[in-house]
Amino acid sequence: MLSNLRTLFGYRALIQSLVIRDLKARYRGSVLGFLWSFINPLLLLSVYTFVFAVMPATKFGGDPGQAKDHAVLIFSGLLPWSWFSSSLLESSTVLVAGGNLIRKVLFPAEILPLVTVLAGLANFCLGLPILLAFVAYFGSNPIVWTDLLWLPIIILIQLTLTTGLALLLSVITVHFRDVRDLLANVLTLWFFASPILYQVKDVPSPTVRHLMLLNPFAHLAGAYQGVLYEAGPFTGWPRLLIVGACSLVVLAVGFMFFDRLRDTLAEAA
Repeated sequence: MLSNLRTLFGYRALIQSLVIRDLKARYRGSVLGFLWSFINPLLLLSVYTFVFAVMPATKFGGDPGQAKDHAVLIFSGLLPWSWFSSSLLESSTVLVAGGNLIRKVLFPAEILPLVTVLAGLANFCLGLPILLAFVAYFGSNPIVWTDLLWLPIIILIQLTLTTGLALLLSVITVHFRDVRDLLANVLTLWFFASPILYQVKDVPSPTVRHLMLLNPFAHLAGAYQGVLYEAGPFTGWPRLLIVGACSLVVLAVGFMFFDRLRDTLAEAA
């Protein structure tokens, strides 16, 4: 894995240019351009604030303050999920779409899924100030500002996990095109199996709670919520570090599969 990372570091200028090209392509022909990176989180935030603050009666007994607080909980996990799910969906087809590049002898194919993940990270980072402002204004629990030092670590762990899964999905989809059609349904199930609309402690069944601990994104979502939503200092760091170690394993496995199937990509894509 270290040799792969060194190789990618050698192509850092190419990766940077491809990430910029990807971001520009997303908003090509758009009047507002990169402003959509800020507008999209705001629109998403507005929808969930409306649902949980303007119409809170069914869940919160008409208490708008509690409803807005729940919107903070949701948005704390929803923005990282958007980066995670969109990166996996796009990476599942990136090698097929970039077949002309893969056939070039000197082009390292693993750059393509990495660019997809980094472009999603760029959009996430642009939406992060909006999330922080929303949490600071509407959250019932004051932010423990020293806890924000955990945010770069959480983001790095999510980047590691997402990159490993993106490498696996991209290379598998080249050979099994059914994966890209199945993935959308898997991600829908994954979304509801992750504590984004709720917290793990609210799950009534102990068995289900234990099963949720096998979901790596459940720990990531819980870490974001622990830093941005919950009162008091962040206490979920032991599990977070375990997920970080597992993410390194996923990344190593992703590189291993990619290297093993690299020679078949040009023909299959």
